[in-house]
Amino acid sequence: MFKIENNSDHVLVEHLKSGDEASFQVLFNRYQEDVYFYAKSLVKIDVQAEEIVQDVFIKVWVSKHLLKPKKSFKAFIFTIARNLAFNFLKKAANDRELMNRVFYESIESHKPTDINLTEAEYKNLSERAITSLPPRCQLIFKMSREEGKSYEEISDELNISANTVKNQMTKALGNIREFLSLHGDIAFLLALLWNC
Repeated sequence: MFKIENNSDHVLVEHLKSGDEASFQVLFNRYQEDVYFYAKSLVKIDVQAEEIVQDVFIKVWVSKHLLKPKKSFKAFIFTIARNLAFNFLKKAANDRELMNRVFYESIESHKPTDINLTEAEYKNLSERAITSLPPRCQLIFKMSREEGKSYEEISDELNISANTVKNQMTKALGNIREFLSLHGDIAFLLALLWNC
């Protein structure tokens, strides 16, 4: 007897494009756990990982007519999950209470015997991320984070507009996050960057 669960992702996505709820349910059941563990590896917080799973599949359902059956469905949903996780981590970087929670969960997820080594490795990685910035970005980032100067003070000292300083900081943070996302555990590194 034919079972919908036995269909490939390509076939299920083709049916999902037409609004087939059964195909959507099979895809959800097939990937919800993988998406959860992937999101949890990034955000560290159970509840947030669960929310990301829900948001991923809501986006899939809402934009089902745009799906491309010949493309990898798994790669598609993992990209959505990654973007949602990074959006959450960007918010955490600007919210001390939330960042502390992510940092605590990140520490808890490491083996106690590995914490000192991992922290040293992450600190080194954090420094590499900063030195990878273009010279002006790096200078402004260090003046802001290491010297504790305001955008106005940096603006006066470098004889540039405060808006330019803000734009350079936005660029610096974006570049650092991208570097860290490719080379390490971004949740842990956000906490290190807070104190750079």
